[in-house]
Amino acid sequence: MVTISTATRQDVPRLADVLARAFHDDPEFLWALPDPADRPRRLRRIFGTMLRHEVLRHGGAELAEDEDGQRVLGAALWLPPGHWQEPALRQLLSLPGYLRGFGRRLGHGSALLSSCAKVHPREPHWYLYAIGVAPEHQGAGAGAALLRSGLARCDRDRLPAYLESSKLSNVPLYQHFGFQDTGRVDLPPDAPEVTTMWRPAR
Repeated sequence: MVTISTATRQDVPRLADVLARAFHDDPEFLWALPDPADRPRRLRRIFGTMLRHEVLRHGGAELAEDEDGQRVLGAALWLPPGHWQEPALRQLLSLPGYLRGFGRRLGHGSALLSSCAKVHPREPHWYLYAIGVAPEHQGAGAGAALLRSGLARCDRDRLPAYLESSKLSNVPLYQHFGFQDTGRVDLPPDAPEVTTMWRPAR
């Protein structure tokens, strides 16, 4: 059994940890943060910054827990229409966290963000910023439960949804939930392929 709930500020350490473990082998972060020994600490900082400065204030963070509420299995970070790109002041406030997260590889992180921003749809939509399940719980339904919960909100709002998938193996899963492959992000030649995906309003 999986329980889905809206995350609060008190959940940030647990969510940052589970997302760091979920994305440890993600192609984007293998490219941006090549040191495997240092990657977990840096990913926790990056996801902690996302949560504190971008996602939580919009109520868009959801966590999946086991039926006893003892373990966080995974998390999904959604941004509502009109908030996929933060105002300049908000970006400045989050910059120290991203600096500590990416360190000397900040240029790689910036390249990812700016390239994704160039192709991001302007039509109002819910943006699935990140979704991940701890490696030991993958394949047990937590990711699907998180997706269903977020997409139910999209459907209540009668709005489309958008995401970028950096794992080609995840594309069929998203297609199963109604997303359509819409193209690729134009990244540096040595960067991984990132698929853009759109789910029409229902």
